[in-house]
Amino acid sequence: MKPGIHPVTRPVVFRDRAAGTAFLIRSTAGSDRTVEWEDGVTYPVIDVEISAASHPFHTGTSRVPDTGGRVARFERRYRRAAHARG
Repeated sequence: MKPGIHPVTRPVVFRDRAAGTAFLIRSTAGSDRTVEWEDGVTYPVIDVEISAASHPFHTGTSRVPDTGGRVARFERRYRRAAHARG
């Protein structure tokens, strides 16, 4: 690695507001706000809206879209328009 071209990484706490969990990882992101972690050390904290702890794909709570209803609505809407034209 070339010296002086890589960003500085430091420990940062990311708090998932939706799941109420926190992760201590290394990041180049910084913050003015801090939080005391479980080890008693104070780290910068960044609040996020969604993470692996709350994302539907990772939690297995993903919903299947109602494609049948969408197709039926599309056909009803555009079938009428096609019949009206001729």
